[in-house]
Amino acid sequence: MPLVNLSGSKGRLVLSTLLICAIVFESAYCQKDVKEQRNTLGRKPMQSKPTGKSINKGSRAVTAKPKIHVAAQRQTFLTQVLNRRTFKKVGETISVQAGDTLELRCRGKPVQWSVPSYLEEEDDGRLRMVQHERYGVLTLLNTTAADTGEYTCYPMYCDDTNCRKDYDKAVKVFVFFPDPQELFVPSSDYYKVIQLRTNWPTVLPCQVTSPEAKVTLHREFPPVEVAVDGTEISFNVKKGFVIHRPRPYHTGALYCVASLGNLRQSSTKYMLIYVNYPMAPPAPVIQASSSSLVVGENLHVSCTVVGEQDVAVEFTWEYPGQQIGRPPYTQESISSVGGGAARQRSQSVLLVDEVRDVDQGTYTCTAQNLQGATSVSTSVKVVPKAKPRKP
Repeated sequence: MPLVNLSGSKGRLVLSTLLICAIVFESAYCQKDVKEQRNTLGRKPMQSKPTGKSINKGSRAVTAKPKIHVAAQRQTFLTQVLNRRTFKKVGETISVQAGDTLELRCRGKPVQWSVPSYLEEEDDGRLRMVQHERYGVLTLLNTTAADTGEYTCYPMYCDDTNCRKDYDKAVKVFVFFPDPQELFVPSSDYYKVIQLRTNWPTVLPCQVTSPEAKVTLHREFPPVEVAVDGTEISFNVKKGFVIHRPRPYHTGALYCVASLGNLRQSSTKYMLIYVNYPMAPPAPVIQASSSSLVVGENLHVSCTVVGEQDVAVEFTWEYPGQQIGRPPYTQESISSVGGGAARQRSQSVLLVDEVRDVDQGTYTCTAQNLQGATSVSTSVKVVPKAKPRKP
C-alpha cells in the first residue's frame, strides 16, 4: 500500500477528514452496543429445557419421574344435547320420544360407553361414538322402543402403556323411548322360563318404554292380579317386578299388564320354576368299615351329608380298584333328621366285595350340590391272609 504524504495544507485536510470519519464510525458502533445491552437487561435470561432423565440441582441429582397422562381429573357428568346450542344435565332417567335422536355428551379424555346389550349385538349403523378433545359423544339415530335401557359413560385413566376404566366415577342414565304403540320393550320370546332361587331375588323383566305407564302383575291360572306390597314383591320402573324372597307358592305362569291413556298391553309370559338353592356346599363325612382288612374280606365305605331339606346331593367316588376296572357298587339313600329345623341325611355307600391287594389305597368321595362340591378321603390297608401253621 503506498504511503500518503500528510505534509502541507492538503495533508492536514486529509488527516482531518480521516479523523472525522473514524469518530462517526466508532459512535455508530457504540450506540448499537448500548441498545443491545438495554434489550438484554430488559428481559430474563432464557433457560434451557432439560432433555435427560436427571436434573442437576447444585450438588444433588434429582431423577425426573416418568410422565403419566391422567384423564378425568374433574368430576365426570353427562349432558343431553337437545340442539346445537342447548344442553341439559341428565339425572337418573330421561325420556326421548321414539324416532328422535339421542345425543349424550360426557366430559373426559378419553371415555368409553356402555349401552344395552341389544344395541351391542346389532350393529346397524344407528349408534355412533366419537371422542373429541375434552369430551366424548354418543349419538343414536332413528331410536325405537327397543333401545330403552341404561347408558353408561366410563372415564379412562391412561399411562404410557395402557388405559383402564374408572368404575367409581362412571355416570349412568336410564333412557326411556316412549312409543304410542309399544308400552313394553319388544321381545321375541312368547314364554320365558325363570328360576325362583331361595337365596336370590327374582326379577320379572317386564320393562316399560315410558315411566308414566301403570304396571300390574297377574297370574295366568287362576286368573288373578298378584298383590304388590313393596316388601315381598316390588316394582322398579327400570327393571320390572322383583320377588325379594321367592317361595314355592310363587311358581306358575305370570305376566305384566301396562296401561297408559287408552292403550293397554300385556307382556311376555314368565314361567316361574322354584329351585331350593342350598345355603352352602355340602360337608360330607367319610367312614370305612375298617381301616385294615384281610384279603377276601368285604369293605364298606360310607359318605354322609346332613343338610337342608329337599336339597339334592350328588355323590361320586374315586377308589384304587378303578385302575383295573373293578366295577363300582353303590347304595344311596335319603332320610329325614329329627330336630327343630327340617333337615335330611343323604348317604352313599361304596361296596367292595372280597378285597384284593389292588384295593389298598385312598378312597375319595365328592359330594356336590348347586352351591359347589366338597371332597373327603380315607385310606384302607389290605393285608395277606395268615399262612396256616404246619402240624
